[in-house]
Amino acid sequence: MVFLEAEMSWNVLISPSQLDRKGLLLRKAIIVRLLEDVTNRRASKEHGYYVAVSQLKAISEGKVRELTGDVLFPISFTCITQKPMKGEVMVGHVDRILKHGVFLKSGPVESIFLAEKSMSDYKYIGGENAMFMNDHSKLEKDTAVRFKVLGFRWMEADRQFQLLATIAGDFLGPL
Repeated sequence: MVFLEAEMSWNVLISPSQLDRKGLLLRKAIIVRLLEDVTNRRASKEHGYYVAVSQLKAISEGKVRELTGDVLFPISFTCITQKPMKGEVMVGHVDRILKHGVFLKSGPVESIFLAEKSMSDYKYIGGENAMFMNDHSKLEKDTAVRFKVLGFRWMEADRQFQLLATIAGDFLGPL
């Protein structure tokens, strides 16, 4: 996947128990909360998967929420992200094998479908250890596979991308 550096603006919520007169402890609480938020959000449609916060650019003045006493700090930062691109060649591992195709995982992407139709010379062999096989190789659980991304879509409910892949092409297939 392509690594990107994105400049982002978020609001970080700090509870009153984490507030301190000394600025260093407050700054630390904001950074820790930002890292927790980035981890929990995992990805976005616009930026892809969040890999790391690379720089904290600015912390604006906090605004107190009247009912809870929490303080909302608008911040800006840069973040390294990974986003799948159509036509990109990637490497993944076989996670599940079904009659109609194979599900792969690659890095943070947990839902990559390789349809049986895109594996023209492979035949499905069912059983306890199902696999797809041709004259030269086989696709079974945990096999490393080089594939090309045909398309992708963002799933808001799962906060992840689903990819459609193929192994039709030169130098693609089991490794």
